[in-house]
Amino acid sequence: MSQTMREIDGAAKSGSGTIVRDAAAFATLAGQPVRVRNIRAKRDKPGLRPQHRRAVEAVAALSGGTVEGAEVGSREIAIRPGERLRGGDWYWDIGTAGSATMLAFTVLPVALAAGEPSSHVISGGLFQDYAPTALHLEKVFLPLLRRTGAEVRLELLRPGYVPTGGGRMELAVTPPPAPAALAPLSLEDRGKITRIRGISLASRLKNRQVADRMANAARKVLEGAGCEADIEICSDEAEAPVYEEPAPQPGAALLLWAETDTGCLIGADMAGARGRSSEEIGRKSAQTVLEEIESGAAVDRHVADQLIPYAALADGVSRIAVPRITGHVETRLWLVEKLLGADVAVEDLTLVIRGSGALLRR
Repeated sequence: MSQTMREIDGAAKSGSGTIVRDAAAFATLAGQPVRVRNIRAKRDKPGLRPQHRRAVEAVAALSGGTVEGAEVGSREIAIRPGERLRGGDWYWDIGTAGSATMLAFTVLPVALAAGEPSSHVISGGLFQDYAPTALHLEKVFLPLLRRTGAEVRLELLRPGYVPTGGGRMELAVTPPPAPAALAPLSLEDRGKITRIRGISLASRLKNRQVADRMANAARKVLEGAGCEADIEICSDEAEAPVYEEPAPQPGAALLLWAETDTGCLIGADMAGARGRSSEEIGRKSAQTVLEEIESGAAVDRHVADQLIPYAALADGVSRIAVPRITGHVETRLWLVEKLLGADVAVEDLTLVIRGSGALLRR
């Protein structure tokens, strides 16, 4: 393992929490210590938040490594990876409504590089603004990731919303057999849309028929564009429980996703929030998925950056047609080039990533 400390400026590119989370995961994969300064410098509340701290601590635990400066509000941390990546059963509790899905994204590439399967039960917020929902992770991102050969499954155990949190999900990861590496992704030809599906979820909102109202508003917009949608209603109004345990507080979320004849998945989701009507959630989610479809891209704006680390770890060249080059896309391309040794380029709106392959397993 190289002991040279790499330096990462957390104020570069997007200046977001993505930098500190990815730096921790990528440094662990590369077996190289890294220091991140100016953490979340461009945010209203700079420094580590509880969800970032827990994500960094989780990655360190997976390798038996250490983290210095991992305190809420800290603007600088140093991560020193351990010698061996570990599988097994893990439980991560953010302790707030901070994003459980972001923690999942942090530990997932490291778990795939371990020598044995692992299970990660993660507690926190599963549905909120400014983070992918657990439904998008399960129904859109993970099926696309499985095209690399990664065997990852997600089970939503208990919904959790802002401000209480308390949601729980389980991520089950089976690494590819040694010495196999991840396969590169070919996501250029979107093909034709074959159908649009959805999940409308509401908890502890029985009297307001929130799940039905979100679904009906979404269907109206989609039908106006000539599209039909099969939207599943998931709420505590059903006779049989949908999840293992009920949510600790009221909340709602809607996911819509399009399927294509080439196997592409394009999603849009939105969580409930104070002052946000069910109809607004339905309309905006439908409008967003239509915008994603009209872009002609093979993935949606969120998956566009989420797949970058796995393309960088794959053995070969991945090509991913994206709807736009977001700040998160730019940030992740910069980080995989800097910390994982991937070669990256952008051709019009297609990401071209030559993965290192060798860094998948240490």
